[in-house]
Amino acid sequence: MTAPPSFNDLVHAPNRLQICALLAVVGSAEVSMVRGALGVAGSVLSKHVAVLHDAGYVDVHKSTCASRVRTSLSLTSAGIAAYEGHVAALRAITDGGPLAERGRARRRAAMV
Repeated sequence: MTAPPSFNDLVHAPNRLQICALLAVVGSAEVSMVRGALGVAGSVLSKHVAVLHDAGYVDVHKSTCASRVRTSLSLTSAGIAAYEGHVAALRAITDGGPLAERGRARRRAAMV
C-alpha cells in the first residue's frame, strides 16, 4: 500500500530517514546492525530512535538471549505510513512536481 505524498520533517533528518528506510526493508533489526549500517555512535542512534519512538513511528523490543539483553527496532504502521508518504513527497518534488516540470521545459527551450 502506498501512502499519499506528505513531506515529514521528523522523518526527513538524514539519520532518521536512513533508519526508516532500513527498517522498511528488513522489518526488524537489532540496534547493533542499524548502528553499523548508519555508521554512527550508539548515542547518536539512541537520540534518533527516541525521536521516532516518541512519535509512534518505531517500536523498541528488548529480549534476553544467553543472559544478554538484545534490543531490536521495527517500524509501526504509523511509521510505515509516514516513511512511505515522505518518500512519495520527495519523488513528487524531484520527478514530477510543478517546479520540476518548469525546469524541464526551460532546459528543452534552451536546447532549441
